[in-house]
Amino acid sequence: MSISQSMQIGVSGLSANAERVNDISNNIANSSTDGYKRSFSSMVTETVGTSYASEGSGVRAESRNDISSAGAVRATSSATDLAIEGEGFFVVSQSPNDPNQANYALTRAGSFIPDEEGNLQNAAGYFLSGFPVDEDGNVGAVDTSSYASLETVNIQDQTISGAPTENIEINANLPAQASGLSTPGDPFVSSIEYYTPLGGAERLAVSWQPTNLDNVWTVTFNDADSNALGSADVTFHDSGPDAGAPASYSNVVSTATLPSAFSLDPATGAATLTLDTGTTPQAITVSLGAPNTFGGVTQFAGDYSGLTVDADGASAGTLVSAEIDSSGTVFGVFDNGVRKPLYVIPLADVPNPDGLTPSDGNTFEVSLSSGEISLLFPGTGTVGSISSFALEASNVDIAQELTDLIAVQRAYSSNAKIITTADQMLEETLQIKR
Repeated sequence: MSISQSMQIGVSGLSANAERVNDISNNIANSSTDGYKRSFSSMVTETVGTSYASEGSGVRAESRNDISSAGAVRATSSATDLAIEGEGFFVVSQSPNDPNQANYALTRAGSFIPDEEGNLQNAAGYFLSGFPVDEDGNVGAVDTSSYASLETVNIQDQTISGAPTENIEINANLPAQASGLSTPGDPFVSSIEYYTPLGGAERLAVSWQPTNLDNVWTVTFNDADSNALGSADVTFHDSGPDAGAPASYSNVVSTATLPSAFSLDPATGAATLTLDTGTTPQAITVSLGAPNTFGGVTQFAGDYSGLTVDADGASAGTLVSAEIDSSGTVFGVFDNGVRKPLYVIPLADVPNPDGLTPSDGNTFEVSLSSGEISLLFPGTGTVGSISSFALEASNVDIAQELTDLIAVQRAYSSNAKIITTADQMLEETLQIKR
């Protein structure tokens, strides 16, 4: 091996260690970057020739990335900050609903916030992708081996139409001591809110009139315009295991004017109210409680408890906030109190995460080394779950990086010494002829 070649080996050592310093510097600079994955250089021997006795010709640095190692998860105050507990990557795009699949990438950086149009965008400017959910809350058939079925997650300009009320269940306690008086007192009156087919909110009036018969009450329903719909007598048990529960319904009378109507099934305690809320009358079933059960209205000594109502239907609503659960489902919370699924955020998985190609904005691209993507629902298969109000920190260990920096500095100095020593030897060689 010549002195000149020794100098070239020293130069290769300087170059390789400079590359290592570059990786360490990048790691230290990004030690506070959410979702950042550290890079490092492995030193690889270079040789001249292909035989066993080939002479050494130095070293080179092969840069690699520790993508499969997760960083620590820290709590935040934003519902759209997302961290992955386990394997997997968020799928992001350069622009909302980007039609070009080449513009999609993977990331662990989950600091998403809505832009001016409500699209969830992270700090690097990439938009979060998810599978849209239909009106029944189902994802349906999607392509899990490409980005074709994905849409940008949007949590703005979402509305839901009103749904008419169809079923109402009520619970109340009537004071037993108020029935059976020779001069019955005033009725106990409450109201029930219901929704029309157009999403408007109206109220039914329910009146409980004690009678001069023990344990017998007359219930009367009035519509939103105070028009009487109908009435029935309710008799309650006064002893035995069913004491306080309805015993029977009788004397059902309809006072409604067409197209309104009223009926009550004595066997179930369910009243059917037909209301004049449009061209087609609206039918609502109001369950008072079946005879010999305690699931509805009861009569016990004490105070009138008022009505506790469980009713379906809803008014038209506008999205006011979003929630994301561990399965990746994005729920819209509307101003009418409805909570509705909007998207499911899939997590991308590849056979070899460390083979992904790092790209701008803390993203990664699929390569031949990584293998093809699979889009999985969080918490299934090989991917982890999603944590809201959380972010994954960098996987950089500052102490380790600073320690490596000292070692690289020493190695660089040693390689520089090779060059100066070889230079001195050449100088001595040049002095021989003098």
